[in-house]
Amino acid sequence: MTGGDPRLTPFSGQVAHEALRGRIDAPAYTAGEMMRLRAPVTDLLRRPGGPRDRQLLRGARVCVIDRQGACAYIRVEADGYCGWIAQDALAADHPVTHRVANISTHLYQRPDLKSPDHATLSLNSLLQITDHAEGFLRCDDGLWLPEQHLAPNNQPARDPVTVAEMLLHVPYLWGGNSAAGLDCSALVQLALQACAMPCPGDSDLQQAALGTALPPGTAAERGDLLFWRGHVAWVSAPGVILHANAHTMSVAYEPLQEAIARIAPKSPVTAHKRL
Repeated sequence: MTGGDPRLTPFSGQVAHEALRGRIDAPAYTAGEMMRLRAPVTDLLRRPGGPRDRQLLRGARVCVIDRQGACAYIRVEADGYCGWIAQDALAADHPVTHRVANISTHLYQRPDLKSPDHATLSLNSLLQITDHAEGFLRCDDGLWLPEQHLAPNNQPARDPVTVAEMLLHVPYLWGGNSAAGLDCSALVQLALQACAMPCPGDSDLQQAALGTALPPGTAAERGDLLFWRGHVAWVSAPGVILHANAHTMSVAYEPLQEAIARIAPKSPVTAHKRL
């Protein structure tokens, strides 16, 4: 027996997760190996060398199910998404203590804002902090970050729309999930995950999983989600949405009724949901 949504079915085509034993026919099964991502941003591919489905951030915890050449097939712990990544993005599993709470931050060689910067991390990246000095926090690889940009993992943000508004004007990127570029579903997922609220990776999965459906004609309130076929937007205020969209190629505000009229030739609103 085979089947199921391949985005959420941990089966590489050769190796399946033990949870699927008896549900699908696979040449081999495994319990997998839990690991973390060390790269600032990692593309999650539909197949080795194939198109990007999503992106993963530093510190994301994944279950490695299969390895083929330079690629690893993984299942993301946070949302269950499955796909292929570069093996060199992986690191051993370890505890994480903090998350990036700013839109982005830099990793510095020393606890000094004039020291060389080595990489940029996005909002929601996860880190293990090991030391503190002069307004900087040191992570497990020995590099330093400004303490103003981090928050303890047990102190989530409170309002997902406020988090989404931090990403205003970030460029649109299909499958992007970082402050360097993102798509409509990433704007929802990043905002909810910053608030420690689980969220699937794609807009159709989000429509099925999130919130309570409201009757047509219900007045939209801040924090509501509006769905179209293949698209999702935050309601930021009565009559205004905030969404990552290909119309402006950015995260942008748009009058609600103008957006409904503009998108109507492709899709009507398919759901209005309240968290």
